[in-house]
Amino acid sequence: MAWRRALAAAAALTVFVYAAVAADTVLRARAACREGERWLAWSRHPEQRRARLDAELEERRAELERERAAGRLGGEEYAKRLGLARFERDRAEAEGTAKFAALWLESAAGLFTPPESRWSVRARAELVEARALWRRELQARGLPADDYRLE
Repeated sequence: MAWRRALAAAAALTVFVYAAVAADTVLRARAACREGERWLAWSRHPEQRRARLDAELEERRAELERERAAGRLGGEEYAKRLGLARFERDRAEAEGTAKFAALWLESAAGLFTPPESRWSVRARAELVEARALWRRELQARGLPADDYRLE
């Protein structure tokens, strides 16, 4: 009788672990799909990404102003840190958004399956557009856009 209870407990534990892993995988697919969709939206509308980067720069500038007003930051150090923040914003703006969209969507479509979820199916459908946009970005920069590079 004890062995039946032990077997039932082992079976229940196995089912629980499988369900937990499946739930975790689906949640990770959802997060990756949403992140990919965000990058894809920025690829379609670069002005939104620029506005977000400008807002982040303004937030960083205000933070530096507060530190400077409090006397924790000198004028030269303030100028250096503000220049660095501007450089980081410009560098982030120059990065290709379609590449990141494709990478996140690839993760949702392939890495976080099985089980197949609506998020992985959705990511697989949007991946076609992301790769096409990535190809156009590469070609606009004069870089090779071979198929093996985009997968």
